[in-house]
Amino acid sequence: MVSVGIDIGSVATKVVVFDGEIVSTEILPTGWDPKKTAEEAVKNSMKKAGLKFEQVKKIVATGYGRVSIDFADKIVTEISCHAKGAFYTDNNVRTVIDVGGQDSKIIALDEKGNVIDFVMNDKCAAGTGRFLQNMSVVLGMSLEEFSNLNKEKTSVKINSMCAVFAESEVISLLAKGVAKNEVALALLQSITEKIEVLVARVGIRGKIAFTGGLSRNKLLVEMLSKKLNAEIVVFDHSQHMGALGAAIIGYGL
Repeated sequence: MVSVGIDIGSVATKVVVFDGEIVSTEILPTGWDPKKTAEEAVKNSMKKAGLKFEQVKKIVATGYGRVSIDFADKIVTEISCHAKGAFYTDNNVRTVIDVGGQDSKIIALDEKGNVIDFVMNDKCAAGTGRFLQNMSVVLGMSLEEFSNLNKEKTSVKINSMCAVFAESEVISLLAKGVAKNEVALALLQSITEKIEVLVARVGIRGKIAFTGGLSRNKLLVEMLSKKLNAEIVVFDHSQHMGALGAAIIGYGL
């Protein structure tokens, strides 16, 4: 028997098929119909695994769109799922930094993987995946290019804490002739500073795991590690961590 975890984010929908370990994964843009996207992602992941729906023990949904998944057996918060997924992957993890499409979360775990504290920024898009996605459009850059910027220090700074005003700052800087590389570095620096503020509210407890879509940005991870003066690990399935946690919960571990 297997379990299926679905993480319906504002930008991407992730699925993990689990039978005691990860059997298959899938990721699709969420789009305007989370339920339809989730159904397609589950179908694709089951096909990859070579399994039939009759073999599914339980389906657990998480993420901002979890309430729309009426075929799920259970819905669980992202906090619980990211904690469960990260701790399962490495039981030395005590702090989880999750930056998704529309919010950021810092989660503190005890030695058994239980959530003992967390803080969440879901009131503003600044510093999230959606924010960087929008800025990449303004700069005419791909998200991949943000991982391969020239690492020279930037002389500019994005001062606004608001995503809308930050975009205006970016447009203004470009109009003044500031190089795109400098502006892009300033944006990443702004994101690290916002994460640092959240981390300070919870504190660092042992090993840090970075999950969510922005964890794929190697330069951001490097900058954040320096900012926090701590090592940060990014797992192979970091973007699927919420879906993995949901699948583990469904499996009964």
